[in-house]
Formats: sequence, C-alpha cells, structure tokens
Amino acid sequence: MRSRHGAHDPASILQRGVHRARVAPTVCAVSARRLVLVLLALAAAAGGAGASGVLDADDAGDPAGGGGDVGRVVRVVDGDTIHVQVGAVREKVRYIGIDTPETKDPRKPVQCFGQKASDFNERLVGDELVRLVRDVEERDRYGRLLAYVYRVRDDLLVNAELARLGYAQPLTIAPNVRLADRFAALARAARDDGRGLWSAC
Repeated sequence: MRSRHGAHDPASILQRGVHRARVAPTVCAVSARRLVLVLLALAAAAGGAGASGVLDADDAGDPAGGGGDVGRVVRVVDGDTIHVQVGAVREKVRYIGIDTPETKDPRKPVQCFGQKASDFNERLVGDELVRLVRDVEERDRYGRLLAYVYRVRDDLLVNAELARLGYAQPLTIAPNVRLADRFAALARAARDDGRGLWSAC
C-alpha cells in the first residue's frame, strides 16, 4: 500500500531510481564539460602570459599585449637608436632599458664593441617592419621616442636580443622600468658566459 508521501511504495522507489539514473550521467557530463572549459581557459591564460619574442621564459611579456605603432626602419643610427617611418611621421627611436657602446658621440671616440653592436642592430632591424611599444614616459629629453622594439615578422624583442647576446648593457631609467629585471637577467647571463662585449672589452 502506498503511504501518503509514497516513500515506501515499491513502484515509486523504482521510478525515483530510474529518474536518478537518467539524471546522474547528464549532471556528470555537464560538470565534466565545465571542468574542461575551465582548464582550457587557464591554459590559454598561462600561455598568453609568456608570448613576447625572444625570451618568453623570463617572462614579463609584451608590455602592450600586442599593441603599439607599426612602422618601417629607414635608418639604423647605432646599436640602440633607429629611425622608423610610422605613417607620415619619421620617428627617432631610442630602445628602452639597454645601452650599447657609443659610436656617434662627437665628444668621445668609438667605444669598444660599439661598431659591432651597430652592425648587429642593422642586421636585426634594417628595412624591417617593427612594432614600437611605449612604457610610462614617451620621450627622452632629446625628443626621441622611447620604445620596446619588436620585429614584426617574428615578434622578436630587439632590446632583449641585444642584451642576451652581449651587445648591450642594461640601462634602467625610471619610470620606464617595466622590463628592467628581464634585461638585467639577460645581461648577467651574457656576462657570465662571456658573450659579446663582456669578453671583448
């Protein structure tokens, strides 16, 4: 006999069991799908944090997250300064966070490894499309645009590559310090390995 709530009715018990058996796999499947989506989102976020050119391992990443102005290099001045045509404007661009030996200062002789740094910079960016990413302060006292320079064809961070291979020393000038630790680590590794100017000079 069925009770008022049907708690002890065998048919009712069987019906509830069938309903649960049908619902449980559905709930599990939905939960599994949600878990997969969450894991995929986390993986994508972790992967995106390190996509910034030559040294994704450090990794401060691209300060602009893929932004910045794109232009073509029309002149390489020395190891850390270039001229870039951005639309109708020709910008003189100084790399942020690094310093290569001097070659153009009329008050000084060409410094050790300066010409090699200039020549290497020419090989990296001469006539290339580059992406110019700013930090906090846009220009220096000479009116030069201050930028992290990414080579468009492979997203190579040129500032980092010069430091990594021993063509440049770190140069930290506040407030443009977003990648200062990265450049310092690269230069330290280059010095420890005796690369570039660290063994030649």
